Amino acid sequence: MRDTIKHPIANLRSSGIRLIGIIAGIVALAIIAELFAWAQNSTPSQAPGAIAASSSTTAPNVLPPIRLDESAVLSHLNQLINWYRHCTTGIQPVGLPSDAIYQDNAKSLSSQVVRLAFQSAKAEAAQIEAQQKKSGSHQSAETSQQQNLLQMEARTSSQIDQLQSQIETLNAQIPKTPSAARDSLISQRDALQGELELQKALLDAIQKMAAFVETNGEISGGLEGGINQLARSIPDVLGTSANPQKTAVAPTPAKPSIANSGGLISEAVTLYGYVSAAHEINGILKETDAMRDAADRLRTPLRDAMRSTIQRSQQLASQPPATDPQQLQAEKQQFQQLTERFKQLSGAMLPLSQEIIVLNDSKTNFEEWQSAMSRESRQVLRSVLVRVSAIVVALTVILVLSQVWRRITFRYISDPRRRRQFLVMRRVVIGFLITVVLVLGFVSEFSSLATFAGFITAGIAVGLQAVLLSVAAYFFIIGRYGIRVGDRISVAGVTGDVVDIGLVRLYLMELAGTGLDFYPTGRIVVFSNAVLFQTSTPLFKQIPGTEYTWHEVVVMIAPDGNHQEAQKKLVTAVNSVYSRYRDTIERQHAAIERHVDIQVERPQPEARLQFADAGLELLVRYPVEIRRAPDVDEEMTRKVLELIETDAGLKAAVAGTPKIRSAVKG
Repeated sequence: MRDTIKHPIANLRSSGIRLIGIIAGIVALAIIAELFAWAQNSTPSQAPGAIAASSSTTAPNVLPPIRLDESAVLSHLNQLINWYRHCTTGIQPVGLPSDAIYQDNAKSLSSQVVRLAFQSAKAEAAQIEAQQKKSGSHQSAETSQQQNLLQMEARTSSQIDQLQSQIETLNAQIPKTPSAARDSLISQRDALQGELELQKALLDAIQKMAAFVETNGEISGGLEGGINQLARSIPDVLGTSANPQKTAVAPTPAKPSIANSGGLISEAVTLYGYVSAAHEINGILKETDAMRDAADRLRTPLRDAMRSTIQRSQQLASQPPATDPQQLQAEKQQFQQLTERFKQLSGAMLPLSQEIIVLNDSKTNFEEWQSAMSRESRQVLRSVLVRVSAIVVALTVILVLSQVWRRITFRYISDPRRRRQFLVMRRVVIGFLITVVLVLGFVSEFSSLATFAGFITAGIAVGLQAVLLSVAAYFFIIGRYGIRVGDRISVAGVTGDVVDIGLVRLYLMELAGTGLDFYPTGRIVVFSNAVLFQTSTPLFKQIPGTEYTWHEVVVMIAPDGNHQEAQKKLVTAVNSVYSRYRDTIERQHAAIERHVDIQVERPQPEARLQFADAGLELLVRYPVEIRRAPDVDEEMTRKVLELIETDAGLKAAVAGTPKIRSAVKG
């Protein structure tokens, strides 16, 4: 019964102790908030502009304070960082061997300028801090907050250590304590454990607040905070990152120079690269001048203060030696102040002076780089102009040659067919020469061109197969036994006179009629030149130089007629008509013998006797001019009819009406 009463009492005591710990934590957090509010309200406001000590007129021997502009210092650092990035990454190398040297010099000099600028800025920040100490406005709200939080963090950590030690002691005593007193020790341990958890939560809140105050203080903590924040933006120069090797900017690989690769396009691209790089360098030179002027403006108040400090020291040195110990002590203090002031001024002004010198060296480096690019660009421009002039001259010569070829062709070649062949050959040759000149002038990488041309040729061969076949057939058509304008040909069942021969198509004036008398239909038939290679559509044409074909006079011999007498008289009649144009046919036969290497019999009328379905058939075959075939056939018809009417023996030997037909089929 007693044990059951003790347990509720112990539990109640433990809960009371935990409640007291929670109340104590809430009170502690309220104290932290009050400390933050007191730290922010207790710090006097300070304008961020020019800083000057308020006690500058308290003593006649105290030098005037140095007026430094925080915003000017931070602005200079911002502009300098932008200038550094432009120097290191703003200029693309154009492939010159000296690019790597100038680029390394630019990076080294710009890094040195940045380091000197930050060194001077930190010295100026130290001077401003010293002046703030003298004026009583040194400690800022952020500093007070940090100090308070550090103190509270230390106290909380100490309390946590004490609680952990007490808990460990109780844990060691509980197993050794009798059961009657063990419940009390367990209640004490639980209460201490609750207070320990509260203190840990409080420590975590204090640490988070301290980290926030530290970060916020670096961002808005005056000149020094701004300098530190800017320093983090260029870790490759100041080495403020955790791993500088990973943050270092890799050098831009120099692209290979194509200025001497031999192509007009490559030289034009190289010239454009030179001009662009020179323009970029010109912009960086202007920025360098602006940085130098800004550094000189920052150095002006320091230089004036340094001059006044030196003059004051000279005045003290020129005074007669004092005998009063107090006066000697005062002079000693003044010399010490002047020495300290001189060190502060030299610590800020010397890096600025060195920065100006290095900026001048950097400007010289960029000017030399720009001069090297200008020299190379002039050489490339000269090469481009020479190449363009050579291309223009070559094209002019080719065009003049084309005109000379054309005039010679029209003057010395009278045959239209041969003249057309020479003109076509002229177009092919001139086009090929122009292509060669343009390729040699504009293209530099012939290996790539060959690969590209191979793929293009394969694509054209597949996609334009019919067109290429027509172009190939064109050269067969205009060959030795080819077709010329004016020839009468038969192709795919169409007979006509050739009116034009194109590179891809053939144009015919369609002719209609019987095999003896053809007349134009008024239509133009167009065939692809590739029809020459089609086996299903044969093409018929006359041998070059010939304009005659064969016709036949056909008569049926009566069963009791004298076919020998009829043959003799009919051949005589045909020869009488043929004799009028015999010379023309023989000249054409001579042209055949000149064109072909086989023996061809001289054309003349000849008789043939043969069996037909209707009986015995006598035919006399004779050559006739194609253009005059209708007139000749009409005259031949009249001559044969007149002979039959006037000769009784022939009239008795012939059965039926004679007829004239073409001996050539198709």
